[in-house]
Amino acid sequence: MTEPLIRIQGLVRRFGPFTALDGVDIDIYRGEVHALLGDNGAGKSTLIKILSGVHPPSAGRILIEGKEVHFRSPRDASAAGIGTVYQDLALNPLMSVTRNFFLGRELYRGPPAFGLLDMKKMDAITREEMRKIGIDIADPSQTVGTLSGGQRQTLAIARAIYFGAKVLILDEPTSALGQKQQMEVLKTIMRVRRRGDVAIVLITHNEVHAKLVADRFTFLALGQVIGRGTRVELEHEDIRDLMAGGRPLGDLARELAAA
Repeated sequence: MTEPLIRIQGLVRRFGPFTALDGVDIDIYRGEVHALLGDNGAGKSTLIKILSGVHPPSAGRILIEGKEVHFRSPRDASAAGIGTVYQDLALNPLMSVTRNFFLGRELYRGPPAFGLLDMKKMDAITREEMRKIGIDIADPSQTVGTLSGGQRQTLAIARAIYFGAKVLILDEPTSALGQKQQMEVLKTIMRVRRRGDVAIVLITHNEVHAKLVADRFTFLALGQVIGRGTRVELEHEDIRDLMAGGRPLGDLARELAAA
């Protein structure tokens, strides 16, 4: 086994008297999809916000390629190669695909002070980077509002990778999408995986999607790791039980029957 791209050791996060994460250890490898699973309140959101530089940890270490890192802001995390695609995608539906792709990082013809955007070059880059992961945008000047939900996810993913993401954190990327659009997103994830140079952290409540695309799984409950394993090691029923907080579904059914 190669060394992990990211190693999380003993991560703790407290908010006053409440402990959201309590000694979490996770290894994330380049070229793999690592599914992070757990019910609401398990600690998934807190963990990705720490990795994204939104919150500092209360204790523990984060190492990227063997070097310990300390993020003071999301900008620090981005500079270290962590790209996070949240559910809202941070896209402006009234702006073009290209302007969204380069938002805040536009290319200029001549000095930026003159404000002459190099739209031809930005259009070409946008179309090529989205094509690499499966979406051919015929007209990158079209507004994002005309894209499907799956295409918008692909745009956000392509943008993160182009601007240097070594680790791509996807927060519930298939939620609120129809079945066809969900498959578009899952295909995009598999194309990124095949590149072999990006680690993908997939946060999802959908056990079927996790089983379809993930190589490795970590299950959280009440801020602690309650299970982990690879696609080969875990059966479908194991995943369902661990997503239920480590309790077999039969136990939950009996509890409901007794209510």
